[in-house]
Amino acid sequence: MSDTAAHLVDEVLPDVPVRQWVLSFPYPIRSLLAYDPVLCSGVRRIFVRGVLGFLDRQARQQGHVGARAGALIFVQRFGSALNLNLHFHALVIDGTYDCANPFSRPIFHAAPPLEDEDVAELVRALQRRVTRYLQRNGKLAREVGIDGDSDSEPELLALINAASVEGRAALPAEKSPPALRLGRRRESPRAFVPGSLCADHEGFSLHALVLVPAGERERLEHLCRYVARPAIATKRLSLAPNGRVIYRLRRHWRDGTAAVSFDPLTFIERLAALIPRPRAHQHIYHGVLAPAAPYRDLIVPGPRESKTASIATGCPAALDPEAQRRANTRRSTWAELLQRVFAIDVLECPHCGGRRKLIALITDGVVVRKILDHLGIPSEPPNLARARGGQELAFDA
Repeated sequence: MSDTAAHLVDEVLPDVPVRQWVLSFPYPIRSLLAYDPVLCSGVRRIFVRGVLGFLDRQARQQGHVGARAGALIFVQRFGSALNLNLHFHALVIDGTYDCANPFSRPIFHAAPPLEDEDVAELVRALQRRVTRYLQRNGKLAREVGIDGDSDSEPELLALINAASVEGRAALPAEKSPPALRLGRRRESPRAFVPGSLCADHEGFSLHALVLVPAGERERLEHLCRYVARPAIATKRLSLAPNGRVIYRLRRHWRDGTAAVSFDPLTFIERLAALIPRPRAHQHIYHGVLAPAAPYRDLIVPGPRESKTASIATGCPAALDPEAQRRANTRRSTWAELLQRVFAIDVLECPHCGGRRKLIALITDGVVVRKILDHLGIPSEPPNLARARGGQELAFDA
């Protein structure tokens, strides 16, 4: 998560405004896309073409010929309650690059302010295109909206996916009790009111409120960490005395639900549904950010500009040849990520302020025990205790 965000900010996303577009689908379509990666890829292309085409039309209306937009799409499969909720997060450059002159550097033109009607019109267009695409592939019935062909998805994985989307168990109740909602439930839940730059149409929801202006790289990196986050937050996972698994929600639902409780078998079902199919990409580049885009090298930042700049300034960490070698690599080390995310420099000595460096790697158990005994550090491992869950909540499971 943090490594991916650092890579995107340093080497992929240029220093221009970036807007987040989020598209979610009705329950039946979520199950179809989660089960079939080819179908998911087709719907993703429809989403990207819709958003980038909208930016291209705005650029042409402003007189910018040969304008090109770019986007980075994350396919998220999870919801807040460990349910299968496939939706798309798109980090879209909020503007276009003028690529009409092949002999000059592309010029960026910021997009005009986005209006609520633009989002509403776009979600209606996406709903029509996605529905027609699924109907052409025989996945949606034109009259009902859900395909009745049971031969196309007879596998257990399809049943698990559908059950996870609907918040129930795939196996019979006597083998796998359903998930329970815990918390102070409200008799009349608060009604959902779409906010600014958010539109719903026949189960399709499009959200485009989050915009990171140019120059705010830390905020952009925080957004990248959010869209690249894992499906499970282990600190919110605990085990009840009766053996059920409790997962606390980050935010209470509108009906007052604060946590969900699973039977162990149902919990395994939820985890299985969240695993994507093999060799199915979960984040993809489009437009001017695509790997084979002609002007990509002129738009994206240089490789590790932050590290290269630190080497040029001659800071103590950059004078190390090992640090110079890592500056040319694609990924960051744990020490660099800790300093970047938590502002903790683990390579700085707390006593003299110097830089720590690796001088030896000792794997011989006898030598390790002698060193630990000499330093007064216990050389024997502690006794293993019974596994404990996280913070136990006062919920009736």
